[in-house]
Amino acid sequence: MKKFLIAALLAFAMTAQADNVMTKTQDGTYIVNTTTLAQDVEGYAGATPLEVHIKKNKIVKVVVLKNQDGPKYNAKVKKQMLPNYEGMNVKKGVGDVDAVTGATFTSKAMQENIRRAVDYYKKHK
Repeated sequence: MKKFLIAALLAFAMTAQADNVMTKTQDGTYIVNTTTLAQDVEGYAGATPLEVHIKKNKIVKVVVLKNQDGPKYNAKVKKQMLPNYEGMNVKKGVGDVDAVTGATFTSKAMQENIRRAVDYYKKHK
């Protein structure tokens, strides 16, 4: 009985975590949060979690969540790289967008976060 209870609690915890990774809004937009999905992906000063918004198999926007990389690096990537993902069709896969000079570590980490978010979306939508 005790083993069954532990297994049930573990299954519930895994389901609860999966629910925190991706949510669906009323308008049909899926929001994939990479906080736990890509916690091993680090930019210049640590993890670089994102929210990737996907609707009708296209990336609508990418939102940078709180991270340890400096505001200067985040601002460069937000302005120069992330808008290039908007409108990208995820069915075809996410291609590499050029990294931002002067924010290479942050750029590469965010590229990997987006790849993982899209892979998760494709497997779980």
